[in-house]
Amino acid sequence: MPFSDRKHRRSQKATPLIPRDHHGGGEFDGASFSGAVFNLSTTIVGAGIMALPATFKQLGLIPGVIIIVLAGFLTEKSIQMILRFSHAAKTSSYSGLAGDTFSGTGRNLLQLSIVVNNVGMLVVYMIIIGDVLSETWSQGVHHTGVVEEWFGLHWWTTRFSILILTTIFVFGPLVSFKRVDSLRYTSALSVGLAIVFVVIIAGVAIVKIINGSIAMPQLLPNVVDQASFWKLFTAVPILVTAYICHHNIHPIENELEDPSLMKPIVRTSITLCTSVYVATSFFGFLLFGNKTMDDILANFDGDLGIPYSSLLNDIVRVSYAIHLMLVFPIVFYSLRLNVDGLLFPYAIPIVYDDRRFFSVTAALMGFIFLGANFVPSIWDAFQFTGATATVAVGYIFPAAITLRDTRSIATKHDRTISWIMMFLAVSSSTVAICSDMYSIVYGSETAKA
Repeated sequence: MPFSDRKHRRSQKATPLIPRDHHGGGEFDGASFSGAVFNLSTTIVGAGIMALPATFKQLGLIPGVIIIVLAGFLTEKSIQMILRFSHAAKTSSYSGLAGDTFSGTGRNLLQLSIVVNNVGMLVVYMIIIGDVLSETWSQGVHHTGVVEEWFGLHWWTTRFSILILTTIFVFGPLVSFKRVDSLRYTSALSVGLAIVFVVIIAGVAIVKIINGSIAMPQLLPNVVDQASFWKLFTAVPILVTAYICHHNIHPIENELEDPSLMKPIVRTSITLCTSVYVATSFFGFLLFGNKTMDDILANFDGDLGIPYSSLLNDIVRVSYAIHLMLVFPIVFYSLRLNVDGLLFPYAIPIVYDDRRFFSVTAALMGFIFLGANFVPSIWDAFQFTGATATVAVGYIFPAAITLRDTRSIATKHDRTISWIMMFLAVSSSTVAICSDMYSIVYGSETAKA
């Protein structure tokens, strides 16, 4: 049954999120297959790729590959469920589907989860960009960034200045687009840069295999006590975070020239990203072994043991910083839509209101900029958002919508997959949160001792 306030708010069913003839910009004939694949793949391949090799250090090579493939399979299934139930409910947004299934409370809870997830990711992106280009401190050790290494310490190479300049001259123009399809070229470049990283890390690993300087990688998890066993589960939220893209499914589909292409678009994007993830994790863990850091980018801060090591380090770091700059606007797009939905549920779509569009955009950019200065660890940020909001957006809501089955279209297979997703999401999140709390308490006690 439709939620009670549907008749009062803007239509979630019939009103397009993006006008076809937009502010004199000419007739928009719809997004292409390739453009949608690039935009969806860019949504998926964000900073999470850098945390994946560290999960292999905990899980081992074989379980790590299996879980990455399983996470990709479950992600595709959850997206297909969302699309099928959205079409049945005749709604054009993820939050509209949640509202159709669980009323206004469900819609607001999903929107809040998306906001928490996206803000967390964007803050992490900005932190990484600052770390890579300017500087970072880790356990009292100062690590210089690429720009500082190249040009020395100046006012414009400081972390604050670089982030300000990036926000004004890169993020500002890119987050001002009102159509997600307008980002297709930057998304294509972003995916290309991620592939460049994979090629470099694979090339370095192969060279070191040939010269015999790489040891046999750990194939299975090394469980020595109860604490190490529970720590295995903290890797699962990182994998879930790496695949999150559900918040951009409807914006991308709504702009397609042929919406029936969305299913093969999803399958193509998931297959592409799974291949990138497996290759990155495999070669990254093979290359650095037990020295793999929580953020593998930190491993490219020293001698790789091959010729032109310094040049390769710089190429990896700069290309990935640019990659994240291009991922930022695609994630910001759905963040703005859901913040607007929470704050102005009865207003016309935000793309029709320039004042609201730019006010919300400026406020969010300011909030993210401030937040980027207060999150101390990329690993902590990913574990927190991955264990809470991201799991809800990617697994719990799709499973709950399917199990509720208000449209009576769920199959037995759908219900089985949904229960599996629900069990994995709830159990892994619970263990991850408990493990994080244990680590914080134990770590503080150790520090005092």
